[in-house]
Amino acid sequence: MTRRSLRPQLNQIRSWVRQGRTDAWIAHQLEVTVQQIQAFKREQDLEPDEDGGDGADVDLRATDDEAIAAELEAEAARKAEEEAKAAEEAARKKAEGEAEEEAKPKPKRTRRTRKRKAGTPLEGTFDHGEEGYGLWLDPAVQDDPVYAEHWAGHRPIEVTIEEDQIVIRRAGGGGDD
Repeated sequence: MTRRSLRPQLNQIRSWVRQGRTDAWIAHQLEVTVQQIQAFKREQDLEPDEDGGDGADVDLRATDDEAIAAELEAEAARKAEEEAKAAEEAARKKAEGEAEEEAKPKPKRTRRTRKRKAGTPLEGTFDHGEEGYGLWLDPAVQDDPVYAEHWAGHRPIEVTIEEDQIVIRRAGGGGDD
């Protein structure tokens, strides 16, 4: 909060102090901090009487605290309601957008598969990223009958790295697994 002069409210603050209003209640009414009220009261010598009066101070302070608590709860409830409405609105807009998407006819996606000769090379990428090394093969590899028969699934391999090629062979000799 920005610091502002409380001098124009001197008489009102003096009256509230005489009534026994709490610093928190006064600060809430004037939309300033409790520390600002306490400092202002010291500067203006506005401390309440020491005799305590007729006991009404205690009742007013409890009432003040209840009123502040009720206002804070109402504010929190209002914010929660606004957030719920915003979430509901966002969900409604999303649902409308999805319904709109469903209403539009989607073009049929066809996967073009080129017939390739057995033994012709496939494309792939050797990845040496942060999480380790990997080999990404062309998705067409799954259509290759040799791959399907001998390599599909998890198979142990041996990797030989040469200057101009990386050779991948089935591990464990020439026998079928």
